[in-house]
Amino acid sequence: MNVRVYPNGDLAAIAAAVLIAGQVVDDPQSVLGLATGSTPLPIYRELIAMAHRGVLDFRRVVTFNLDEYVGLGPEHPCSYRRFMQENLFSQVKMREEQIHIPDGLAADPEAECRAYDAAIAEAGGLDLQLLGLGVNGHIGFNEPAPRFTTNSYCVRLSEQTRRDNRRFFAQGETMPTHALTMGIASIMQARRIVLVATGPKKAQAVRDMILGPVDPMVPASILQMHRHATVLLDSEAASLLP
Repeated sequence: MNVRVYPNGDLAAIAAAVLIAGQVVDDPQSVLGLATGSTPLPIYRELIAMAHRGVLDFRRVVTFNLDEYVGLGPEHPCSYRRFMQENLFSQVKMREEQIHIPDGLAADPEAECRAYDAAIAEAGGLDLQLLGLGVNGHIGFNEPAPRFTTNSYCVRLSEQTRRDNRRFFAQGETMPTHALTMGIASIMQARRIVLVATGPKKAQAVRDMILGPVDPMVPASILQMHRHATVLLDSEAASLLP
């Protein structure tokens, strides 16, 4: 695990964007695993700026997102499909056939998850997976549990995760209780992983991920076992590290 600490979150985001850009420059047909939420936003802004300057070309890149809420269609303002369209895809001229996100309206969620894993395999696997970190140590929507998850699956969201994400939903709107997510095994099959964590609320999870035992109660700790995982932190998220 390669850990880098920066004075602030903006610099950590730039570092992540540089790593992703390097992957795309090296292989214009890269298969990228992408994340949603507040952490990736400055990363995507950097990638968009690079694309607009002509540094990056996304015309042949293929993407697979980590997860999607069950019950939300692509036009719902809180769906991850809508998030990605507004914050990245529409601004780097990606075509629909390049973009893959689990279908939150699938009649058979488990069949959708199996098909999603099959699509990743057919694309040749993930070259680089971008991750954020939950305050309880989750990656994707893989919550603390007695054992590590395997492939993509339908997960019941923890109360902690629902509290953390409720701010993205309108007041009075019912937040989904389940999501489709890549499992730990799916994430670990990526050839390269870049995790970004910023802010003081992530400090304990960062410490447990890096210094604690590999424990499914801290799902991100499995990254200690990955051959090419890079962790990018700001000084606040790294405040409990020695």
